Amino acid sequence: MRRRLIAFWFVLPAFLLYTVFAVYPLLSALANSFWRWQGTARAGFAGTDNFTGLFTTFPLDQQLWPAFWHTMAFFAGTMLMQNTVGLLIAVLLAELPVARRFLRTVFTVPYLVGGLVVGYLWSLLLSPVFGPVGAGLDAMGLGALARPWLGDPATALPTVILVNAWHHLGFPILLFGAALAGLPPEYGECARVDGATAWQRFRRVTLPLLLPSIGVISILTFLGSMNTFELVYALSGAQGNQPTGPGGATDVLGLLFYRIAFAEGGTNAIGQSSALAVLLFIATFVVAVTADRFIRSRS
Repeated sequence: MRRRLIAFWFVLPAFLLYTVFAVYPLLSALANSFWRWQGTARAGFAGTDNFTGLFTTFPLDQQLWPAFWHTMAFFAGTMLMQNTVGLLIAVLLAELPVARRFLRTVFTVPYLVGGLVVGYLWSLLLSPVFGPVGAGLDAMGLGALARPWLGDPATALPTVILVNAWHHLGFPILLFGAALAGLPPEYGECARVDGATAWQRFRRVTLPLLLPSIGVISILTFLGSMNTFELVYALSGAQGNQPTGPGGATDVLGLLFYRIAFAEGGTNAIGQSSALAVLLFIATFVVAVTADRFIRSRS
């Protein structure tokens, strides 16, 4: 009983913080989504009208599905970059006898910087007027490749995905590095004795043992993509469509939620934005739990 009491008092501060800043806002959004609002005052019970309005009310019905598919593309592109480039860098760093910790720190630094700062920095770097990226391409005789990356609908979303993958690349490098360091060396040695090449050892031995780490990175990337806002906002504005921008090509669910809550929701902004927040939570919760169970069974 004494040990349980000690454990309770140690856990209590974290539990209170989690309840105040996570559980209470979630329950509050769920309650608000079932009411009709006039500004900040309740105007009557709405039932599921706020949810159906997201799919039937103009302009939300024209913006929801494009924002959803852009978010899915954002997740797929980021996950692919992190699970390939991140793993490649982690494997290469694991083979370095020197400067391993220094290079891991260098790759991790961008992950520690806020999304708004990274977004505004890259918007300056990619500026077609004074950005050093375009100037560097011109200096190398590749001026034909210089273009308004964030202003062209064909390149706006891939550019945002690449910037986001670069921003968060440090986390999979650290996770894969720790996983590689914890792999039993006997498996690789046995495969080498049996005549397996380096590629065969990696594909048949190392990669299957890294499946739990790949699953964790994929799930966390999905959660982050469903809630992404700061980076896309800094790169393309709240509309995903600046005056000279990419025509909504970078619009994601986070931007749509922001616009409903603070710009386009009208007097019922609280009800509709809360409904969208509830749908986002349900989607992320179901997918994350399902993916976690699948990965555990495969592992």
